[in-house]
Amino acid sequence: METLDYYLFLDESGDHGLKNIDNNFPVFVLCGIVTSKNDYENLKLSFNQIKQKLWGDAKVIFHSRDIRKCEKEFKILLDNEVKTDFYSELNKTISDSNYTVISSIIDKERYIKKYGKLRNDVYEIALSFILERAVFFLDSIGEQEKNLYLIIEKRGKKEDAILKNHINDLLKIGTYYVSPGRLHSYHIKVYFVDKRKNINGLQLSDLVAYPIARYSMDKERANPAFEIIKPKIYKKGTRIYGLKIFP
Repeated sequence: METLDYYLFLDESGDHGLKNIDNNFPVFVLCGIVTSKNDYENLKLSFNQIKQKLWGDAKVIFHSRDIRKCEKEFKILLDNEVKTDFYSELNKTISDSNYTVISSIIDKERYIKKYGKLRNDVYEIALSFILERAVFFLDSIGEQEKNLYLIIEKRGKKEDAILKNHINDLLKIGTYYVSPGRLHSYHIKVYFVDKRKNINGLQLSDLVAYPIARYSMDKERANPAFEIIKPKIYKKGTRIYGLKIFP
């Protein structure tokens, strides 16, 4: 029986540090995109078609902040006609592509009140939640053997080393709900990649993370981008597993 390959792309929104909290953005969001190898190839093709159409170059990197601010390559979005065309194409791709969102939101003010500022494992905690739920999700889609590849954007040698050690510890001891054996059954491999490598899966994760952050801060505020990705969030029945808010 063929082994299926799945990717878990991880990117963030907000600062994971606890020393100075931005009152306008007091959360840290780590966003995971789970997709099969075949579905990812289709996503890549769709993203690259948008890039070729508007820039004539698939090397353009979709970055949420630059898009929102119409900066760098996205200055072309100051033209309303181009902007309308871009968002129409992008929203359709985000809506039509086959992937599942598993995100973890850390409310930094509540975290500090409960654990203090001395602990500095916000990113690691968020990743543990996402990896745990990724296993739940993969368990739910059949008994066929699967490989899971974690694709994480590089942050720095020190930060990446700490995170790699954390992942290795998870594989050794498991989580509260997932045993080491269950994790090992997915033959998990981890890759740290530079944003400049133009990995479309990381770009999708970046695009999805921001509206999730905004939703977590104000659920009543109009958030059209969140409404587009909402159907992609991992659910079991009526219970939502893909929006973990901690603590």
